[in-house]
Amino acid sequence: MRWAQLTLVENDPANLDLDFWLDYFRRVRADGACLSAGGYVAYYPTDIPLHHRSAWLGDSDPFGDLVTGCRDMNMVVLARTDPHAIHQDASDAHPEWIAVDAEGQPRRHWSMPDAWVTCALGPYNFDFMTEVHREIMMRTMVDGIFSNRWAGHGICYCEHCQRNFEAATGFQLPRTRDPQAPDWRAYLLWRQNRLFALCRVWDDAIRAINPRACYIPNSGGGALSSLDMKRLGDMTPLLFADRQARQGIMPPWVNGKNAKEFRAAYGRKPVGGMFSVGLEETYRWKDSVQSEAELRIWIASAIANGMRPWFTKFSAQVYDRRWLDVVEDIFTWHARYERYLRNVQSLARVAVVYSQQTAAFYGGEQARDKVEAPILGVYQALIEARIPFEMVHDKLMDAEHLAPFKTLLLPNVAALSDAQCAQLHDFVARGGNLVATGETSLYNEWGRQRENFGLSDLFGVDFGGQVEGPLKNTYFNLEHGAESAPLLLVGLEDAGRIVHGAYRV
Repeated sequence: MRWAQLTLVENDPANLDLDFWLDYFRRVRADGACLSAGGYVAYYPTDIPLHHRSAWLGDSDPFGDLVTGCRDMNMVVLARTDPHAIHQDASDAHPEWIAVDAEGQPRRHWSMPDAWVTCALGPYNFDFMTEVHREIMMRTMVDGIFSNRWAGHGICYCEHCQRNFEAATGFQLPRTRDPQAPDWRAYLLWRQNRLFALCRVWDDAIRAINPRACYIPNSGGGALSSLDMKRLGDMTPLLFADRQARQGIMPPWVNGKNAKEFRAAYGRKPVGGMFSVGLEETYRWKDSVQSEAELRIWIASAIANGMRPWFTKFSAQVYDRRWLDVVEDIFTWHARYERYLRNVQSLARVAVVYSQQTAAFYGGEQARDKVEAPILGVYQALIEARIPFEMVHDKLMDAEHLAPFKTLLLPNVAALSDAQCAQLHDFVARGGNLVATGETSLYNEWGRQRENFGLSDLFGVDFGGQVEGPLKNTYFNLEHGAESAPLLLVGLEDAGRIVHGAYRV
C-alpha cells in the first residue's frame, strides 16, 4: 500500500547511510521498496562486461544491502533499472547500441556529455539488458524489476530500427510527424508492438528465474500517453503512475486525474502514485524539496482517487530534511486508515471519455491543445460543479464497462471507429446520456474525416462542412424565455450573453 523509492546516484556508494534509510522506511511504514540496481550504473558487483559499476562501488554492494534490510522488514522489493544511456567504453565496443538521429549521427546525452543515448528498440535492450535483468534476479530474487526511461527518446534511425521497421511495414522510417501520413501511422503502431514485445522478453526472463516475480514498465497515462494503456494493463499485474509533481501552472487535481485515467484502463488492479520530494521543474533542482503544502495536496489528490502513495528520493544524500517529517506524517496516517482505502468502489454515475487514438491520429503534434485541453476544461468544470465522476478509456466502452454510468462526456473525442460509435449508440439505447463537444466522432479511428458525424443522429445535427477558428470576441446569446432555460441557465439569470469557445463546428 505504501512505497518508498531510493534512486541512487553514482557517488552514493561512497557514503550511503544504510541504517538511516532502513529506519526511515520502517518509520513511514512502507511495505514496498524500489531500489536502484543497474542499467546505466550498476550499484552491485556485476559480472557482466560493459555493465558500468559505480566508480565509488569498491567492494560494496549497496543494492544488495538495501534488499537484505528491506527483506528483514518483510517488504516487497523491486529492483530499478535505467537502460536509457551507456558509457564511452560500451559505446566503443558496441556502437550499434547507440540511438541515431535523423541526420545519421549517434546521439550524445543531453545532460551528460560523456554518455550516449541508447536505442530502446534494438539489441541493447533486447539482449544486453535482458542479461542484466537475469543477473539481478539470480543474485537477489527480488519481487519484480521496474524500469525507468526504457521506451526511448524520439525516433531512432539506427540500422536495426531501419531494417526492422521496413521489414515489418514496408516503409522507410518517417521524417515528419504528420498524423495522416501512412509511414507515421505505421511507425506509431510498430513502435508500440516493439516495446510490448520487449516487455514480454524481460518478463519471461524474470519469471523463468522467479515465477512469482514480474517485469513492471514505467508508464505515463492519459490521452497523451504513447503506449496503449489498455494493452499495458492487460500485460501487468500492477503499475505505477509516474506523475511526480506539478510543473508550471498545472492544477493540483491533475494527480487525481491521472489516477482516474489509470483506473479506467486497469480496473481494480493496484496503481502506485509516484511523487517526488524534490522539485520537478526544467532546471532539475533535485537536491531541494517541495513545500509541505505542495506535497500534501499532490499526495491527497492521488490517495483520494485510489492510488497508493509512492515517494521517490533522488540521491541517497539528504541535503534538505524538511520533507522527512511531512512524508512520515502522511504515510503513517495512510497506514492508520488503510482498511478504508482498500477495495473501494466509485459511486460516480458520470464519466469523461479520453481517447489515445484521437491524440495520436487526429491531434498529432497539436494533441496537447486539440485533445488534452478540452479534457482539462471538462475536468475543471466538473470539479467546480462538485459532480463525482470517473474516466473511461475509449477502447473500453462495452456495456460492462459503461454499466455504472448514466452520462458520458466526450470532450472533442474526434476519432472514433464505427464500432465505438455503435457502442455509444447502445449506451444511449440503454438510457444513457451523451454530452459531446468540438468535432467528436467527425473522424474515424485513423483520423480520417467522415462526411458527417458518426453520432449525428444522436446529436441531432449534421456537419456544416467547416470548422471555424481560432475565433475572437465570440459569444452565446442566452434565450431566457426558452422552455429549457430554467434547467440550463441557473445562475445566469442576469446574463444576456456568455463567452463562446475559440472554435465553432
